[in-house]
Amino acid sequence: MKTQFVPPDWAFEFHGHRCPFMPIGYRMGRVAMSVLGAEREQDHGFHVFPELGEGHPQTCMMDGIQVATGATYGKVLMAKTFYGKLAATFHHPTKGAIRLALRPEFVDAMGKFEFFAYRKRGIEPSVIPAAVTDEVIQWVAEQADDAVFKVEPRPEFRFTPVKGSFNKTLCSVCNEYVFDRYLRMKDGRPVCIPCSGYAGAARQEG
Repeated sequence: MKTQFVPPDWAFEFHGHRCPFMPIGYRMGRVAMSVLGAEREQDHGFHVFPELGEGHPQTCMMDGIQVATGATYGKVLMAKTFYGKLAATFHHPTKGAIRLALRPEFVDAMGKFEFFAYRKRGIEPSVIPAAVTDEVIQWVAEQADDAVFKVEPRPEFRFTPVKGSFNKTLCSVCNEYVFDRYLRMKDGRPVCIPCSGYAGAARQEG
């Protein structure tokens, strides 16, 4: 095994199944932290911008990134760009930014494993034979970091997080609290987005 960055067993439990992409994401996060000299984020200082989208299985990487870095979706430290690429930018307010991308040669070689023949037939990872899954996970762990990732400093990258606020108001229609940043006005009264009928509700309704 060449990598020192192997996810703990609880990371697989959190993720829900064993697959190669959660460990790849974990490793990506740990490599980025090592290069930047950053510690696992406890609060709200380290942001990650995965370039993954939707509708492809490699999005499992994001759970691994969250486990490794502490830059979780719930702390609003992760935001997808929806570029549909196997990469992510990691930004620390004092240590700078770095982008990691999977090398095409690595992705092509990994795709030859039997695990992906199962996945292409629509078989979920949790029901793929364990030996098949463990084979590709072990192979991934045996690849050198520089054979897996392209690492690029991003000195030009800038990011200013939204300032947090506890201010909230009762919606005049549903009588539920809505944080003021998301308030809308309808007939002169404060309302939440769903009650407003504005286009901003489309994402929830879709």
